[in-house]
Amino acid sequence: MPSTASESGWLIKPRIILHGGAGNITRKNLHSESYHAYRSALLSVLHSASNLLSLPDCTALDVATHAVTLLEDNPLFNAGKGAVFTRDGTNELESSIMVSNGYRRHGVGCMMLRRVRNPIKLAREMLIREEEENGGGAQGHCQLSGEPLEHLAEAWGLELVSPDYFWTKKRWEEQMRGLAEEEQEQSCSQTPSIDECEYLPQGTVGCVVLDSSGMLCVATSTGGLTNKLSGRIGDTPTLGAGFWAEEWTEECRSTPQMLYQPPTTASQLESISRGDLSAILAECLPTLASYVPTARQIQMYTYDNHHTPTQGKRIRHAVAMSGTGNGDTFLRTNAVRTAAAISRFSPCTSLASAVTQIAGPDGEMQRSASDRWGKTGEGEGGIIGIELVGQKAEVVWDFNCGGMFRAWIDDRGSERFMVLKGEYTK
Repeated sequence: MPSTASESGWLIKPRIILHGGAGNITRKNLHSESYHAYRSALLSVLHSASNLLSLPDCTALDVATHAVTLLEDNPLFNAGKGAVFTRDGTNELESSIMVSNGYRRHGVGCMMLRRVRNPIKLAREMLIREEEENGGGAQGHCQLSGEPLEHLAEAWGLELVSPDYFWTKKRWEEQMRGLAEEEQEQSCSQTPSIDECEYLPQGTVGCVVLDSSGMLCVATSTGGLTNKLSGRIGDTPTLGAGFWAEEWTEECRSTPQMLYQPPTTASQLESISRGDLSAILAECLPTLASYVPTARQIQMYTYDNHHTPTQGKRIRHAVAMSGTGNGDTFLRTNAVRTAAAISRFSPCTSLASAVTQIAGPDGEMQRSASDRWGKTGEGEGGIIGIELVGQKAEVVWDFNCGGMFRAWIDDRGSERFMVLKGEYTK
């Protein structure tokens, strides 16, 4: 994907990554036919969105909305047409969008939708209509639900459908089977457990995009958990839990690396010859080494694209992420915003490292499940994202469960797809 010039004159290479859900996906339960169906679907969406992203003046918001709309229209995924059912046999859809800059509201969430064909388009309308008087009828709210929100969707010209539009045989059979298994387990006084022989979707679809101006956008959509209670609100429409985007500026400056090294006669003579009293004290008194910066300590610099130290210069730092998996776990841990906060407030911590701390193996999400880990699906999930530091962008992801359907454009501009930690073989 070619680089383009932003308003600042910098060259920012657009990036994109998307996911199609996560959970108890293994080589055992992911049959070759299903693997190739997911691969074909995600790469097709990725290709379409990537082409759109290469057009002049196309924004991250446009591309993320486009990608998730395509995923909502594909019954393979737990969103839109392929949404799972509640215990009452209805579909209650959720969606969200957030941008790192450019709109006053920044992020919005939509929930308990039953008639909006593409919930992600509704989230986009909520975001952009904030610029209008009275928020275009949304009155500046960041989250809305149910019939009042669907009335706004109709007023804004979005397509409404009959609730039976979302019905699919596959999802209905999953619901019936799930209810029957739950009833059997209750009659035997067993704790509900996951079936390792079958992948049941408990995730979302999502897309994170960086455009040439440096704007990041995350778009996410879901049908929620299979056999959830009617009225249940998940992480997808909840700011900070299942999605997040933000940017800030920070100063590029050298940071002393406080390392104590055993003193040597040669180093002490060096310090004396330079008149470096602090170095002598630090070497003679090890307990002071962590407090007294010395001329011998290694300096850590942030470099620009020309490999020149940018000490004292302020640069833009932005992140955006979408989560997928057990929504209640994302809610309890405020997973995605926590990952963003680690990246922002912990010195020298990349977003990739922060995502692993939250959603990686033995991360915060997994630990939050305690002794329930591996039994009910609690704690399972993954996060995709993009981090922009100055002009350099990195696509990131990690997950703690069997697998996560994901596709992205790599650093060389190639389209990639993966499900498991390693390559899929059958």
